[in-house]
Amino acid sequence: MYRILTIEREFGCGAGDIAEVLARRLGWKLWDRALTQEIAKTADVDPSAVAICDERCDSTFHRLAKVFWRGSYERSMPLSGTEPFDADRFVAVGEQVMGRIAESGECVIVGRGAPYFLRERHDVFSVFLYAPRAEKLRRLRRIGKSESEAEEMVDTIDRERIEFVKHYFNADWPTRSLYHMMINTAIGDENVISTILKTMNSFEATPAKSLA
Repeated sequence: MYRILTIEREFGCGAGDIAEVLARRLGWKLWDRALTQEIAKTADVDPSAVAICDERCDSTFHRLAKVFWRGSYERSMPLSGTEPFDADRFVAVGEQVMGRIAESGECVIVGRGAPYFLRERHDVFSVFLYAPRAEKLRRLRRIGKSESEAEEMVDTIDRERIEFVKHYFNADWPTRSLYHMMINTAIGDENVISTILKTMNSFEATPAKSLA
């Protein structure tokens, strides 16, 4: 029986909105922005520090910040912990938090390495969402991004995710073998949502072996 749904995604494909509806229909807890808050709480840092590291390898600036910890950038954030919060610590704390969340079950987890951290579990249903570039730009413009801003985000954020997964999990992104489904969100949010729910129910009726 599936107790956890993970949603990995290309940036701008609408996965956040889709995950929110899925969680509501399942009556499960949504871990998206709330996951950033939980990682920050566990690490004893400000959520803004987690957001900067979210699925990114350290930038040159962050590598320097490790050496010059408590420098000007860090003074601008109310960090109460004594360790620098960087991508290494993001992964370590994220794995700890993810395991705790998974044990509670009945949750929808968006990104943050969830398919990799939870790949050995048999109660996880994993989905990868993607979209054509034009569709991602359209969705980003609809929420108020300028054309240039939307293009820059689409061009860079997924590249950072590729680097992150290669560095921390020694895998390509997306790792197709981890997912039960990969869906193009250009078919429409409702079609995506209904397809995921129907397929989960179908797989539960005839359980498949772990994809790991």
